[in-house]
Amino acid sequence: MDSIETIVLGHPFWQGVDAQFVPLLADSAKLQYFGVDDIIVQERHEADHLYLVHRGQVALEYFIPGSGVVTMQILGAGEALGWSWLFPPFQWQCTARSLDATEIIAFNAGQLREAAQRNPAFGRDLVTRMAKVLLHRLQANQQKFKEFTDVNVGKGIEECLSQSGEIESTPAS
Repeated sequence: MDSIETIVLGHPFWQGVDAQFVPLLADSAKLQYFGVDDIIVQERHEADHLYLVHRGQVALEYFIPGSGVVTMQILGAGEALGWSWLFPPFQWQCTARSLDATEIIAFNAGQLREAAQRNPAFGRDLVTRMAKVLLHRLQANQQKFKEFTDVNVGKGIEECLSQSGEIESTPAS
């Protein structure tokens, strides 16, 4: 079995990290395992870890009034889950649910924030990496919101089927 240090360094989120930060990362990390449909984080609950998906898939779900719970994005191995641990009030902005057997690398958020305060170089590196996660999440959510507001989504099936000869159009009465 790989050591936690090897697993951490193998994750794309930490690609190219300065070797001086590796002991800190390994000390604050642990592997967590989730089964199918397990809640990993819950919206509005305390955000106390940075999670990196090592294996499996994770659905990011949001409660949208009038629509209920909506899956906004699905994360896979190599992706980061969570930015809420970095900014007050340190509460999750979504619910994350495992879609299959999932392994997560969990980093203690308090240790990461403290290390960033003590070591500005680490802090800059960490914030830069998290900014990339935020940008990716923002772009994915923006695309999903476009789907919600596009009046043409879901329309035109009759037109598509009639063009393929599967249904006949009937004149309007």
